[in-house]
Amino acid sequence: MENRQMNAHYRDAVVRCSSLLAEQELTIAFAESATAGKLAYEFSLTAQSGDILKGGIVCYNACVKEDMLGISKAMIDTFTPESAEVTQHMCRSLKTKMPAEVSVAVTGLTSAGGSETPEKPVGTMFFCIMHQHSLYERRVVHHGTPEEIIEKTIIDICETIADISGTPH
Repeated sequence: MENRQMNAHYRDAVVRCSSLLAEQELTIAFAESATAGKLAYEFSLTAQSGDILKGGIVCYNACVKEDMLGISKAMIDTFTPESAEVTQHMCRSLKTKMPAEVSVAVTGLTSAGGSETPEKPVGTMFFCIMHQHSLYERRVVHHGTPEEIIEKTIIDICETIADISGTPH
């Protein structure tokens, strides 16, 4: 997809998701690693931001995951910072630190130099969404530039929120 089309597509997904959250009177909070605050930023630009957005924690570096979200170094060393296990723990911790009806955590590999392997290549993204005390975990693999990988993941997250809330996207 051409970059301009991708920008419009992921922004449309954020606007639709934001509207959905507002219609259902739900708030949202983010713990972001690979997306580095882009989710919270994009949601802050929507007309409903004041009603839905609680805030976000950017935990790009593993030490921030440890210090701000209480993820043990042992867990990070065992599973890597970019893993389903760490992402789930980020989501659970976020829920206690910044209560919202929808909590979203995201990690992943947008470029080389992390914990990539043949089984977990660059472009692998993990996200976890907590809604009504249920966890929804996803692993996706996208190709492209770091920005494209992040934008595609934002679309995935918005569509997953729509799916779990029972609203078609």
